[in-house]
Amino acid sequence: MRAALFDRFGPPDVLYEGRVPAPVTAADEILVRVGATTVNGGEVIVRSGGLPPWFMRAPFPRQTGLDFVGEVVDVGAAVTGYSPGDRVWGLLDEKPDARGQPLRSLAEYVAVRPDQVSPAPETLSVPEAATLPVGGLTALVALRRKARLRPGERVLVRGAAGGVGSAAVQVAKALGAGEVIGLASGPTTGFVGELGADRVLDYRSTVPREIGTVDVVIDTVGTDLGAYRRLLEPGGRMVAVRFDTARPVRALGGIAMSGVHGTSRIRFFRGRPERALLDELARMADAGDLRPVVGAAYELADVAQAHRRFESGGVRGKVVVTVG
Repeated sequence: MRAALFDRFGPPDVLYEGRVPAPVTAADEILVRVGATTVNGGEVIVRSGGLPPWFMRAPFPRQTGLDFVGEVVDVGAAVTGYSPGDRVWGLLDEKPDARGQPLRSLAEYVAVRPDQVSPAPETLSVPEAATLPVGGLTALVALRRKARLRPGERVLVRGAAGGVGSAAVQVAKALGAGEVIGLASGPTTGFVGELGADRVLDYRSTVPREIGTVDVVIDTVGTDLGAYRRLLEPGGRMVAVRFDTARPVRALGGIAMSGVHGTSRIRFFRGRPERALLDELARMADAGDLRPVVGAAYELADVAQAHRRFESGGVRGKVVVTVG
């Protein structure tokens, strides 16, 4: 099958369209023909070799891609509830293949467990639906489970125009936030306001202390966490969905120490696929509470260009890669 591959760590140009064996459906899996996926920050970090060596153990060639929307084409003997032809969406975990490679979704087919998928939103096209699994699930877990957002609280979203940030703005409003403040680049501030943010500030001209105090910070940037932690009201919560990969030990150490000194703890987490959350995201999308944002779209053959566009910055929403 066709797949996006890279043979070494480096810039977007290391990516190319190649061929790998198609996955074989196990008894407890379904086989999905992928229609679209997106480019995510973690994949870019791995592709560039931006993590310490102990995070990067896997043979080459390596694949990329985390989320997917597609059509079920085969169902394992032990699986119930899905049939060929069903349209589904989902996320991959870190399960390795026979070569020790983590499974990735930027390919023609992917074999997954049923708990990693759910029916895709009925009202969205395949590219539109692809924009929501990673950002929407991350935002929902960050706000509900990690920050335990309460109705009426003030929320600050850093990186509010990106894939996770744009979802966080909308999810915060849907969960009853009293005020949502978005930090974004100047050209994207209007867009963030259209998503429902009550106040949008240009991060390039805004000093953190000028923002005022908030109850919750959702940080998708990963740098200067301490400066934004100081904006929290007593008992406030900060959730970091990205850390400073240029200084990983220092960044993760700072997150850990925040749980020791004081109540305004910085929480960091990695999203995991979960059927119930994907079901909820689909309901929110079909109800109009969660708007998909396709910032740019490319085909599989242009995967290097898709990564290049992501890294150039200023993308509103998600960079989508279509496969089918």
